Amino acid sequence: MTFGNTKTEKTGTSTSDATETAHIKSVESLDQSNEMERGLKNRHVQFIAIGGTIGTGLFLGSGKSIALTGPSIIFVYIGVGLIMFLLMRAIGEMMYSDPSQHTFINFITRYLGRGWGKFAGWTYWIVLILTGMTEITAVSTYFVTFFGTFGIDLNSWKWLIELCFLVALTGINLIAVKVFGEAEFWFSMIKITLIVGLIVTAIVMLIIGFSYPATHIEGVDGTVSGATVSLTNITDGFQLAPNGWMNFFMSFQMVFFAYQLIEFVGVTVSETQNPREVLPKAVNELIMRILIFYVGALIAIMAIVPWRNFHENSDGSFGSPFIMVFKYAGLDWAAALVFFVVITAAASALNSLIYSAGRHLYQLASDSESPAMARLAEVSEHKVPAKAIVVSGCMILFSPIINAIPGISGAFVLFASAASAVVIFIYVLTMLAHHKYRQSSDFLPDGFVMPAWQVLDWIAIAFFVLVYVTLFLSADTLGSAIAGLIWLVTFGGYCLLHERFQNRDLKEALQQ
Repeated sequence: MTFGNTKTEKTGTSTSDATETAHIKSVESLDQSNEMERGLKNRHVQFIAIGGTIGTGLFLGSGKSIALTGPSIIFVYIGVGLIMFLLMRAIGEMMYSDPSQHTFINFITRYLGRGWGKFAGWTYWIVLILTGMTEITAVSTYFVTFFGTFGIDLNSWKWLIELCFLVALTGINLIAVKVFGEAEFWFSMIKITLIVGLIVTAIVMLIIGFSYPATHIEGVDGTVSGATVSLTNITDGFQLAPNGWMNFFMSFQMVFFAYQLIEFVGVTVSETQNPREVLPKAVNELIMRILIFYVGALIAIMAIVPWRNFHENSDGSFGSPFIMVFKYAGLDWAAALVFFVVITAAASALNSLIYSAGRHLYQLASDSESPAMARLAEVSEHKVPAKAIVVSGCMILFSPIINAIPGISGAFVLFASAASAVVIFIYVLTMLAHHKYRQSSDFLPDGFVMPAWQVLDWIAIAFFVLVYVTLFLSADTLGSAIAGLIWLVTFGGYCLLHERFQNRDLKEALQQ
């Protein structure tokens, strides 16, 4: 059985001395073994790409990153965004060459071998499930907080909230891919509207020279000092590392994790209409989205709220900059508004995770020789991998059960944080696969070509390695860094050895 529908005239083997160059094959010819429906339109993919870059971290976690490094956090977001753009260009180029692939992970198998492909495939699926578990917990927590702003206590119903959200989002994924795309379109629209509203509010405040008094903000200990809205709140006393270079370097990992799931658009290509027209546009516009939605929002926040006004609460949390800004603008129900948007952001992430996990499990089942796994490699009459989606959803459903058991809950938190760290290995393998692709006979010179790949591939890899190293420098992330490294050595070693023994057995069988 071939991996990832890779049965082509060429083997796809990486060679540094390739003497021929592949020609662009039509999507129709590559789609002969693609059973999925191309139901995602251009606007769906564009907003899915936007949604992948905007998570709950921007709305709730940006206060911590601002407090950590001050205005220089803007440069950190730009720098990390550029690296993630390189990752997306690499994924985009490979997906452009073969848009019938259900996931960019397939190219790791094609160009780095089945051992690394098996490691990446199963690791990424496990990461998606663990991340989905944390997201469903986050959804219920934000839901309770939202209704709490109206004096309604739903703490005892968290399990039911999680169940309802999971069933609803799994149902959306089961109906049809275009229904999923439409849901993500509106989820993203809600997030974008709040960010644009924030930026417009800042512009109006700047024009009129708005001032506000000391105010109590929900989620912030004590009273936040008053100030006058001005760009000088950003530039006065500017330092690259006002709280020390260690905090500055630690901010890179925080921002990196905020960008996670940006690669999700690389899972939608096999179900996208006109993929070779839509994919380059979605990837190339990524930088503009980063500048507008991340950098624009941060500039707006710090122009309104001086960065020194962001302090850690007694419980270790930080107030939401969005709540602070809209509260200063006179919106008394700012907390309710922001948490409503945060609920949609978390639900959007969970929706995407269910979609992606279903496709990855379907791919793993397609490549498996196990009869039990083969049952998951089926597409429903709605042209979606229904069984793989349901199984993935059921795995995420274990989250409320795990959270209810104190002894297991602590271990789950470690595994969930380690899962985020393990994604770095997937990114490194993806860049290595792209490097091999450019050296192979599969390379399309007329495709969606990433420039200066000989240098930029290694710059991205070096950055990902550096981010992983910084995980060892903080007590909060040391455990996840060690756990991730153990996973790489044990499971990665197993996958490589298993491939080696299989190849040896095959070679001996052929000799006989």
